Amino acid sequence: MLGPHFTALPPLSLYIHIPWCVRKCPYCDFNSHERPDGSTGVPEREYIDALMSDLEVQLPEFWGRTIHTVFIGGGTPSLFSAQAIADLLAGVRARTRLSPEAEITLEANPGTFEMEKFAGFREAGVTRLSIGIQSFNDAHLHALGRIHNGTEARRAIEIGLATIGNVNLDLMFALPASRTGGEAQTMVECEIDVRAALAFGTPHLSFYQLTLEPNTVFAKKPPPLPDHDLAADMQLRVEQLLSEAGYEHYETSAHARPGRRCQHNLNYWGFGDYVAIGAGAHGKLTTPGGPPGSGQQAKIVRTERVKQPRDYMQKALSADPASCVFERREVTRGEVGFEFMLNALRLTEGFPVAWFSERAGYPVSLVSRALDEAEREGLLVRTHEVVRPTERGQRFLNRMLEKFLT
Repeated sequence: MLGPHFTALPPLSLYIHIPWCVRKCPYCDFNSHERPDGSTGVPEREYIDALMSDLEVQLPEFWGRTIHTVFIGGGTPSLFSAQAIADLLAGVRARTRLSPEAEITLEANPGTFEMEKFAGFREAGVTRLSIGIQSFNDAHLHALGRIHNGTEARRAIEIGLATIGNVNLDLMFALPASRTGGEAQTMVECEIDVRAALAFGTPHLSFYQLTLEPNTVFAKKPPPLPDHDLAADMQLRVEQLLSEAGYEHYETSAHARPGRRCQHNLNYWGFGDYVAIGAGAHGKLTTPGGPPGSGQQAKIVRTERVKQPRDYMQKALSADPASCVFERREVTRGEVGFEFMLNALRLTEGFPVAWFSERAGYPVSLVSRALDEAEREGLLVRTHEVVRPTERGQRFLNRMLEKFLT
C-alpha cells in the first residue's frame, strides 16, 4: 500500500513547554507541576540548557525550514525571569531560522505579574500574551483552585496591555460551586464575566467550557456544575455577546478582532508542523521523503517527551539527549484522516479541500465516505474548494469526528 506523498511541507512552528506552576489546579490535565519544594524559584538555567539540547538534537529533522510562530506554554512560563526568557529566545534564534516577524506568545497567570518583568519579556521578543484569567468572580476562582482573585486578574490585564499590548484572555464558563458552599455559575454570572472581559478591549478572547478531564482532582471528586442545558445556553450567549462586540468566532473556543487571530494556534488547526521542546511536549513533523530508489519514505511523525521535569532535564543533558523522547510514532494511513479533521474541523470557516492532500499526504477520497455521511446529517457543507462545519456540526463536533475513525 502506498504511503503519503507531499508536494510541499506545511508551515512550521515551535512549542516550548515550561512545566512549573505555583500550585496545580484541580481541573488541569496539562503537564504541570508545583515548583520545587514550594520555593520561589525554578531551575531556570538548567532547564534552558536542557531545552537547547533537546532542540539541537532535532535540528536535522527540520534544517533550513523557517519557524513562523513560537508558543511558550505551561505550566506558568511567566514564573521565569525576563532574563531567562531572553536567554531562551536568544538560544532559539542562534540555532534556527526564526522569522523576524514571528509571533511569539507567552502564557501567563495573574499573581506572576510585575510591570518591570513584563516589560522585560517584551524586550526579549515576546509579541503576544495569553493570560489565564478563567473568571473575575472570586467565589468561582476559589472553586477552581486559582491563586488569584478578580482584582489581581484585572491588574494583570492592565499590565499586559501596557507592556506588550497584544493580549489574549483565557476564560471558562459552566463553573463549579465551591465545596465549602455557594452555587454553580449562573447565566447572569457568566454574562458578567463576558462583559468584564470585553471592557478591556483585548484583541483576542478564548472561552472554554469547564470539562472534567480524566486523572484530575475534579474527575475523582466532581464538584457541582451547571446542568448540560444551562452550559449549552451559556456557550450560545458567550458567542452572541462576543459577536455583537465585533469579535470573529473563528475556532471552537477562539474569538478575535479582525486581523488578530492567533497564528500559532491556526497552524495547529491547519495541520501544520511544530517542533516541540520541554517536559511532556508533543511535536509533529512532516518528512517529504527522497527521490525514487533512495529508500527515504515520506511520513508524519509525532513525538512526546518525558513528563517529569527532573527526568527530562537529566535525559536531555545526558550523552544521549534524544532519550528525553518518551514516544515516537509514525501517523498511519488509517489515522491521518481523523487526526487532520480533529484539528481542521474546529475552524468555523472550514478549510480548503487542497489542504488534505497537501498536509495529510493522501487524496481527499481517503475520507470521502465520512464526509458524505457528515454532510447527509447536516454536520458540514462542502464545495470543490472548501469543507466547513455547520452550526450543528460545531455543536456536535465529537459526533462528527467519530465518523473519521477507522
